[in-house]
Amino acid sequence: MPDDIEPQTTTAQAADANPAADEAASRAPVPDELAQARRERDDYYDRLLRQAAEFDNYRKRTERERREMARYAAGDVLEALLPVVDDFERALKVECADKEYVRGMDLICQRLFEALKKLGLEPIAAAGQPFDPNLHHAIEMVQTGEAGDQTVIEEYQRGYNFRGRLLRPSMVKVAVRPKNGEQ
Repeated sequence: MPDDIEPQTTTAQAADANPAADEAASRAPVPDELAQARRERDDYYDRLLRQAAEFDNYRKRTERERREMARYAAGDVLEALLPVVDDFERALKVECADKEYVRGMDLICQRLFEALKKLGLEPIAAAGQPFDPNLHHAIEMVQTGEAGDQTVIEEYQRGYNFRGRLLRPSMVKVAVRPKNGEQ
């Protein structure tokens, strides 16, 4: 054979000559196996994304619940102090000969109420307002023509909201329209 002519090899001869290439070709995935592996990969990735989203939602929900719990934690303490406020209000309605004593009690009551107000306590307006079962607890209903139907005419015990939530409803007397022929 002349030196300038190169011998031509067949594919079979090349495969025999390179056993590593033959081994790689036998390990190459079949298209169905490759598609299955891609589907599994996509499934695992989707699961990972869902788990991450669920965890993020859980974290946000627990943080929101923790903030809300901290915000309304003082509600129990305020509810326990409301009878003290009620007692102060009743004591101030009683006539007393010592004007300085009454003035001192009034100042203490005002300071207590201001402190409670800073914490988020708000009185509910009742007298003269339309009866609202969400804010008022009707103790007595009186037929009268002097006030409008379903109007609060007297407040027995003041109600309070705490940061926009009802802490205690007002106990009230409600006017109802007299039945025909009665007054």
